[in-house]
Amino acid sequence: MKLLVVVLCYRVPDLTIDCLHSLSGEIDRIPSARVAVCENGTGGDAADRLRRAIDENGWESWVDLTVVEINRGFCGGNNLVIRAALESDDPPEYVLLLNADTIVQEHALDALVDFMDAHPKAGIAGSRLLSPEGEVQASPFRYQGIASELDRGLRLGVITKLVAPPLDVDPSRPSRAEWVSGASQILRTSMLEQIGLLDEGLYTYFDDIDICLRAERAGWEVWFVPESKVVHLEGASTGIKGSTPQRPKRRPTYWFQARRRFFLKNYGKLYTALADAAFLCGFAVWRLRRPIQRKPDLDPQHFLADSFRNSVFRTGFAVREVENPAMAAPSPVPTKTT
Repeated sequence: MKLLVVVLCYRVPDLTIDCLHSLSGEIDRIPSARVAVCENGTGGDAADRLRRAIDENGWESWVDLTVVEINRGFCGGNNLVIRAALESDDPPEYVLLLNADTIVQEHALDALVDFMDAHPKAGIAGSRLLSPEGEVQASPFRYQGIASELDRGLRLGVITKLVAPPLDVDPSRPSRAEWVSGASQILRTSMLEQIGLLDEGLYTYFDDIDICLRAERAGWEVWFVPESKVVHLEGASTGIKGSTPQRPKRRPTYWFQARRRFFLKNYGKLYTALADAAFLCGFAVWRLRRPIQRKPDLDPQHFLADSFRNSVFRTGFAVREVENPAMAAPSPVPTKTT
């Protein structure tokens, strides 16, 4: 197999079907390509709706559906499909991780495959992500570190230019990147065999930056391929962008846990403590400055308190796996006593 496209569905069967519609016009451009959909524990009639869409549209020749009962997160769900494909009689040369909340544009797939074929040192490449209005979303990125965490908290344009300037990429041609978004990220399977699959201990977030960093440390290159264009309904599949257009909803605990795991396992205790301190100090200053400057409050609810609560200063320095909320035991129902 040349290419396996993996689409993970969790609570978004309609978006997944829209994604498959966009893939139906592009999959034939690549000989020996398939799409694997993993219904990742949504429950209800989600799996039946996906099966019905595959049957009614005649997609069964190029789409396979895997259904799991309990949500395994982005990393676990993707790994389940990838691992089975690598152990099959016809393992793919490349794996494309594609969010369910995406719509691939013309030549989005073959542009990535052609690039990887022409650049054997490239282990990972990412698409140009666009909003539904056609605006370019932020990707590729620089690695996160102490300086970037200070900048993320302070939100001063002058500081950004000094300590965390964005990558200077040419939108007309491929360019090297530090890391690219996992919303549309192609992986060379020979690289995966060397460095391993996604870190399931991260559960859902920071998996894309983590695998890019691991690839680079193993000698592989990471690239941004603007010819591959993908519309990304950012946050639609996770809801992290918020419950209102004005202010994002509260960031889930597993986001903070994934961030802490990423920093601790890749940079160590001292560096993580400094990164936590840099963000907390910078963000506290921003929260004081925001009302004085009459800036709108667009931060996730309780973000400063949650950031401190989940920092190494409160949770310690052990490298822990993110707690899968789907596996958490329900709280006991209180009983009334007399």
